[in-house]
Parts: sequence; structure tokens; C-alpha cells
Amino acid sequence: MNQARARRAGAGALGAATLVSLVLAACTSPQTGTETQTSVNRTTSSSHPAAATSSGSSTPSGSATTTGTAADGAARTLTEPYLHTGANALTGAAVHARRLVYVPNQIAGTLEIIDPRTRHVVKRVRVPSSPEHVVPNWDMTRLWVNSDKGDALTPIDPTTGAVGKPVAVRDPYNLYFTPDGRYALVMASRFRAIDVRDARTMKLVRSLPVPACAGVNHADFTADLKTFVASCEFSGRLLVVDAAATRVKKVLDLNQIKTPGATPPNSPMGGPRMELAKGANAMPQDVRLTPDGRRFMVADMLRNGVWFLDASTFRIDHFVHTDMGAHGIYPSRDARRIFVSNRDAGTISVFDAATGRPATTWRLPGHATPDMGGVTADGSQLWLSGRYSAEVYVIDTRNGHLISRIRTDSGPHGVLVWPQPGRFSLGHTGNMR
Repeated sequence: MNQARARRAGAGALGAATLVSLVLAACTSPQTGTETQTSVNRTTSSSHPAAATSSGSSTPSGSATTTGTAADGAARTLTEPYLHTGANALTGAAVHARRLVYVPNQIAGTLEIIDPRTRHVVKRVRVPSSPEHVVPNWDMTRLWVNSDKGDALTPIDPTTGAVGKPVAVRDPYNLYFTPDGRYALVMASRFRAIDVRDARTMKLVRSLPVPACAGVNHADFTADLKTFVASCEFSGRLLVVDAAATRVKKVLDLNQIKTPGATPPNSPMGGPRMELAKGANAMPQDVRLTPDGRRFMVADMLRNGVWFLDASTFRIDHFVHTDMGAHGIYPSRDARRIFVSNRDAGTISVFDAATGRPATTWRLPGHATPDMGGVTADGSQLWLSGRYSAEVYVIDTRNGHLISRIRTDSGPHGVLVWPQPGRFSLGHTGNMR
């Protein structure tokens, strides 16, 4: 994930009365695809007992709903976690945000801001060293540029796109928020820690050591918002952590599970593979909860596919092979499809959310290295950084057509498409709920 270190290539109880169901259907155009699915044993080792969370079995219908009691709406979020992230369902501060795309260029040390209508760079600002991701604050009133080597978070006013003065924060490779909005969770990767900070001031409250987790980076929460799963890029593990990040409940070792089509860890491909811990043969990247709330999907750049983790037992259920360098995971606005970027292959695997299997694969023309980004508010486009190609891709979500490739400075990484639908931000480049 973090190319700067020659690594990383790339409300707990919101009032029920505030829940409003908004899920709008978007177009799909699936084609024929192929995949390999592998069941795995359930003897994955752990350091702590698994903690059960609520999960459901229903699949989102994609239809708009505004009826029912608040309790019904709260219950539906357990089986439809993306219930409030449908097309154009903007709320709060996001309603007033200027429509822009923010591109952190990790090698160049710049932030470029793109007008999505003209697809031109309208502003270029130098930021502290190694900007990795641009992350919306929990309440969406501020955006943060994460500069891990620069030990800083740089604020952006989303209503204007104005860039503010950096705030000193150690090693913010990635940034998440507790579901109640009280704390910011900084993935301090090089320190093997999750730093818990006051979400308003960014002052350190406490730090959770994660010594078993080399390269802690991406995460997502269960449907009930009580637990999150974080990936350990360089040690090939996953962490199960309580929502407030007070303790690690479980450690899953992916290295013990064999999967098809893996890239050997000693492959001469360079990049972040050079930082693999001794004995590691898996490189988990992005983590996202499935649209039915039953499983987590974890992209693995070395295994070239996606792990499916049961969100109740926190055990690996199965593995699906995609293409080389599986990296970012993005649900469609109607929650019927899931887009997985394959950075080394230059492709996007399109999963059917109901079956959990790839329906098609979109191949980007020419040399392409699709990495991180997001889906537009209306669901019509998927924007991804070209990590090793100094460009950003704009992809039609109906059919995978490449609408545009926009030149950028060197090393574009965690692109933020803003605004996005949802009631609050859990972090990363738009993990909204």
C-alpha cells in the first residue's frame, strides 16, 4: 500500500428516530465472468475468543422506502448496512459540500483537486510528506489529508475546497472514526498501533498496541457497529477489535490457509512486497462489509483475490480468486454489486452482492494500475487512482467503459469523491453508513 516506504504499493447508537430509509436503484449491465471459489477450514488460530455480532440474511432490494417505524429502520440496518447510502441520499454537511474529487499524490507530496464536471485539475497544493488518503470526518464537516511520513493531518473545508493548516499527528496512514463520532482511529502503521484521538481536536487519548499486525491499514465495522476488522498488510493477518479500540478480540492468520492463484511472496515484483514479514504469504488490503451485513470482504494483493469473513463468528468462510493485485472494494449505490480493483492486472472485478461471486471483469485499456477511490453520489461513475500510472480513471458503472483518464502528479493513492450519501462517515475514502 504505502509506496513512500516502498510498501503499500496502497453511531454506536445514533438515535433510532433519525433513521430514514433511502436506497435508490441504479443500472446494472452484467456480463459473463469466471471465478474460482475456495472453501477453507475453520481452524484459523486466534489469540482471543470471537465475539458474536448481529447479522442477517436478507439482501437489499434496491427500492426506495420511507415508511415504517424508527425501530423497523434500525432493525433493517443490521441486514442492510448500506440502507442510507443510496443514490443522491446526501445528509447533513454533505448537502452543502462542493462536488470535487481529491487526489493525494503520495510520491509528489501534493494534493490535486479535480472538478468532476470538467475533469480538470482546478487546484494543486503541497501538503506534508507522503499523503496517502483523503478521509471525510465523522460528521462530514471536514476532510482530512493523511500524510504518514509527514506526521500530519491536513484539513479541507468541503464547502469550498479550501486547504487549511496541517495538524501534527503521528503516522496517519489511514483514518477511521468510532460509530458514535467521539474518537478518531489513526492507523499508525509503522508503530504497529491504532491511536485513539479526540475526533474534534485530534489530541491523543490512548494508543492500542497491535504487535501482531505489521502494516495495519484498512478497516470496516459490523452492521451493529460494535466491532471492526482491520487488515495487517505485511504480516498477512486480520484483527478483530471492539468499536472503541480498547482491545484486540481476535487475530486471524491468513498465512496458514492455502488459496489458488497466489503470487509467491519472494516474487521479484518489488514494491510493498519487499516489506513482508518473515513467513508471511498474504497481503490483505481493503476491508468492506457486504451489503447484507453477513460477511466482510478483504482484498488480498498477494493472493490475488478476496477473502470472505463471517461477521458473526469472525472466521474465514471462503476465498474467491479475482485478478492480480486485488486492492480496493466499493459497493454500488444500489448495493447490488461490489467493485474490486485489481491493481497489478489493470482490471475491476464486479461481484454480484447477492451471490458473492464475480459477474464480470472490466479491463482498463493500456497500462493501468487501479487502486483506491469511490463511487459518485449518483452511482453512475467509479473513480480510481492509477497508483503507478500518475493518473485517475473515471469508469462508467453501467458497463465498465473508461470515460476518462486524468493525468496527475506522481503516486496518486486514496482518492476521495465528495460528497457521498450516508448519515455519517466511518472513515477511509468514504465508508459511509
